[in-house]
Amino acid sequence: TQIAGIEARGFIFATGAALLSHRGFTPIRKKGKLPFSTFEESYGLEYGEDSIQIHTDALKPNDSVLLIDDVLATGGTIKAASELVKKLKGKIIGIEFLIELLYLNGRKKINKYKKFFNFY
Repeated sequence: TQIAGIEARGFIFATGAALLSHRGFTPIRKKGKLPFSTFEESYGLEYGEDSIQIHTDALKPNDSVLLIDDVLATGGTIKAASELVKKLKGKIIGIEFLIELLYLNGRKKINKYKKFFNFY
């Protein structure tokens, strides 16, 4: 029912997929960028920490959510995005990336969702 894109390049792929599939688009953005009440999730980076947010009303319980981002690196961002979807009681049905940086082992952080991985 929803395609969620992670800021910023994930928006490019997710909005196109939402348009073509006639589904809703849900933005997941860096802290402080969304103009309404949000949930926040922090995650570690190679060089520090960051946070992403989702609107508190972005998903309805049991919405089916496809998460899209451009790159899987350390897995921190997609793990945080997955946690945000869970906070809103959405069901992750897929996780898609354009590129995976294998040497950073990002899949380990989101292994419980491995059946949903799609790489193009």
